Amino acid sequence: MFPERLRALRRGQHITLEQLANALNAQTDGDQHANTASQIGNWERGIRTPSYIEVRKLAEYFDVTLDYLTGKAERDEYDLGKLFLSGKQLSFNRVILSGEDRYEIYQLIDGYLHGKETRGQTDPGDQNEQLDLHFD
Repeated sequence: MFPERLRALRRGQHITLEQLANALNAQTDGDQHANTASQIGNWERGIRTPSYIEVRKLAEYFDVTLDYLTGKAERDEYDLGKLFLSGKQLSFNRVILSGEDRYEIYQLIDGYLHGKETRGQTDPGDQNEQLDLHFD
């Protein structure tokens, strides 16, 4: 399970083995060995098993739990409110969100959810609108 999840997380973020190795090395204290692309490739193929420290660095980098990464649990539930108000850098379609953007998006979501409670009850079959997610 670990090799498949690691590969899926890395490919899902469109990063190379080398880029991941460099990112993990940026998290490394001076007394730890540097990560290499071939080492991570061996983890993804199940040839080698990383140490707890390495798995923890991977979980921190991909912002997942150790349980998820090792296959013990499915992907965690995220509270968007906490995420938007956290100090983590956020992006949308590879565009970094400013603090003002984050706050405005938070307000939009909050307003939508509060407005949803007060909207009239309509038959879902009467709704003909569809969300167009195709960006031109």
